[in-house]
Amino acid sequence: MSSQPSVQHRGFGQGILDLSAVSPVIIDGDEAYIDMGALHAKSAVEKGIKWTVNKDEVPNGKPYWIVWVTVDRNEAGPYYAGATACYMEIDREARRGYKILADHVNRMDYSLKRRIMLNELGEKEKAALKKLLIENNPQMWENSSDELKQQLA
Repeated sequence: MSSQPSVQHRGFGQGILDLSAVSPVIIDGDEAYIDMGALHAKSAVEKGIKWTVNKDEVPNGKPYWIVWVTVDRNEAGPYYAGATACYMEIDREARRGYKILADHVNRMDYSLKRRIMLNELGEKEKAALKKLLIENNPQMWENSSDELKQQLA
């Protein structure tokens, strides 16, 4: 939630969710990339997919991860403040996918609240995410918490 009070009026827009500090990272195997479309479930891999919460309905699904990465600024400068991972499976040929939308929304919220939740990622996914974060901005990586670095070690 935005900590900025509404200056002009006390009605509409007060306490709105501010997503300007969060970026969705898609992890596809050993590749990680930013896809801002994922904020509204419209990333390149999600487009045209009919979703289900029953994993059995997507038997040939390919695993993907969305990692919600939140940035902030401290006395050292900008840093990666929150990072949470969400699982999904997609069968592009059948145009079907498995994900639990409530989990994705909650994990985005946790990231905005500066939590680090990456333990569910496998080793190759962690390596891909770490590589992207370092290459994106080495100084932000250096300024980030030991918890983030340990979870991606």
